Amino acid sequence: MADPGFDSKSVSFLDWFKAWPGATFHPNIEIRDLRAKGAGRGIVAASNIPEDTVLFTIPRAAIINTQTSDLPRRIPEVFETTGLEDADNEADEDGSETSGPPDNWSSLILIMIYEYLQGSNSRWRPYLDVLPDQFETLMWWSDQQLAELQASSIVSKIGKDEADDMFRAKVLPVIAEHADVFYPEGSAKLSDDQLMTLAHRMGSTIMAYAFDLENDDEEADPENDDEWVEDKEGALMMGMVPMADILNADAEFNAHVNHGEDSLTVTALRPIPAGEEILNYYGPLGNGELLRRYGYVTDRHARHDVTEISWDLILSVLKEKLILDEETWGKAVNELDLEEIEDAFVIERDSGEPNAQGEFVGEAAFKELPSDLIEQIHTLLKEIRKLSPATIPDKTIRDEITLSAVHRALELRLAQYPTNQMTDLALLSGDNISDRQKKAIAVRWGEKGLLQEAVDFAQEKLLKVQSKAGQESEPYAKRQRTR
Repeated sequence: MADPGFDSKSVSFLDWFKAWPGATFHPNIEIRDLRAKGAGRGIVAASNIPEDTVLFTIPRAAIINTQTSDLPRRIPEVFETTGLEDADNEADEDGSETSGPPDNWSSLILIMIYEYLQGSNSRWRPYLDVLPDQFETLMWWSDQQLAELQASSIVSKIGKDEADDMFRAKVLPVIAEHADVFYPEGSAKLSDDQLMTLAHRMGSTIMAYAFDLENDDEEADPENDDEWVEDKEGALMMGMVPMADILNADAEFNAHVNHGEDSLTVTALRPIPAGEEILNYYGPLGNGELLRRYGYVTDRHARHDVTEISWDLILSVLKEKLILDEETWGKAVNELDLEEIEDAFVIERDSGEPNAQGEFVGEAAFKELPSDLIEQIHTLLKEIRKLSPATIPDKTIRDEITLSAVHRALELRLAQYPTNQMTDLALLSGDNISDRQKKAIAVRWGEKGLLQEAVDFAQEKLLKVQSKAGQESEPYAKRQRTR
């Protein structure tokens, strides 16, 4: 639904932002309405901008976090620690923990709910007014819409049930116990269902817009001087950063957020011509993960697309190829250390790193099968060789079995998608297609293309090994047929 106050809210937000002591906003940039291209608000160069220009400065006092919000001071017994034991900032997998202080994730959700409920009493009200109340992230898709993603492994990572459990365990009880703090005098209290919806809204806002706050004055890591590092492990806190989160982002970008002791600054990485959007960087995310976290896809992020192949699928192919009796197969599999076994393996390209100007040089390419997958197959085949030496007489045959199994498993993984890329292209060319369908097709299209590249790569490797095996002895497949 269109927001008739969209532009006026942008103006009020900019005035509010500039009023913060230490805040700056370069005169050659503007907040623009980019809804026509599905991007909400964005920041665009109004005039040519030289490289290294400071575009804007955000004082740390303007950031919403546990140090700036009044909530931790009003209920200090809830915020006894910063929850650093959960430094990955993800919700608990089972959402079952009900005691102890909130972690960084639930702490910020509580703070955002508190500030929202304060209405005009919150000093961040103009900022809260420009944050979205509707989302395109997968958490908000219907089952029918999610089905458009087909066999994408991203569906299993949405975590709505886990989020529900966490909200009921860590968020709603705090609000109920401290209702006099969360609700201003005379305001109506929300029902549990309304609070759950609000918690999801704030959780999605944080997922899409929050920053891990770090300090660039810390000692630099010389090994990573030329790398773009996102979501640094062990970040001390999360925060909502006004103006920085107005920036949209892409895999190629022209600005960088610098974390200083008293402020964050956004700097131009290269000359930005008038009319070009200022773009931040969210990291090397494939379109599936980009859609899950942020609710959009881009052509440039397709180079980072990933998919997964399960160990169960690999096992089923190996069992069929090796033609072992059940006892031998069972003994070999049972010898594997379950704590060391990976359940799934990531299939990805060598996508490269953006250069110092935020641009890529060269195309992404599929160069390697997952090393952990190959190693795990080799471990299993080693156990099988102990039980049946004739099945795997040497390393060449081992490699042939490995690549043959991986190649077939990748073919089967690709076949799990009910449509091919030609069909997807025809769907995209049609008129009767929703925006969410387009995004889902972009994700599954990219994953199918990646899987086909992996199939071709495995086939090429397999032919080389078979050629070597043919020079030494009969290929493994022929021996199997004549056993």
